[in-house]
Amino acid sequence: MKPPRFPPMVIDLIQTALLVCDGMEFSHRSTCPSCGGALQGYDTRKKNFAVILENEKERLIQVRVRRFSCKSCKTFCYADEPFYPDTRMGSPVIDLCTTFAATIPFSRTATSLSRMGIVIDRGSVRNYANRDFPVIPKVPIFNLQIPHSIISLTALANSTGEGSGIDPDDVLAACGYPSATIKPVHLPHSREEGERKQ
Repeated sequence: MKPPRFPPMVIDLIQTALLVCDGMEFSHRSTCPSCGGALQGYDTRKKNFAVILENEKERLIQVRVRRFSCKSCKTFCYADEPFYPDTRMGSPVIDLCTTFAATIPFSRTATSLSRMGIVIDRGSVRNYANRDFPVIPKVPIFNLQIPHSIISLTALANSTGEGSGIDPDDVLAACGYPSATIKPVHLPHSREEGERKQ
């Protein structure tokens, strides 16, 4: 079987959507997800959002996510972020994995995403495709089903003027607030124990 080919416009669309998040910081969360208590900032961590191919070289796209500790129960939690619970890639990449894997085998999904410039292995595709994520809205483009999150992020990128930033809340909305159901990082008995578990 011939490897799949994709229109350059689709590849550009997907690359633009992922690149718009590079270096973005997510730093807002209102209350503790465990007890509803007040939060205080603790630190900021880098998270891998995607790996893309750029000029035939891998480029890591990262975001920064603020971590908080609860003043009441000492639980650690992350700010609202464009990640599904317990995942290590940005939600738009996972949306692509699950959308494609719904109609083609995992290995072909990984090959297709690679041809679109997204570095991901077959095992990760299988893992994400077998998870129970919410229904992913899709838009048909060139006989392909493209996740709405990709379209929305590309629209955000195209709507901003040169030198102007994109509001992280707009990115979360474009991604469908995937972290809305994230549970606390852990519930330690003390801050020291919590740090040991990280």
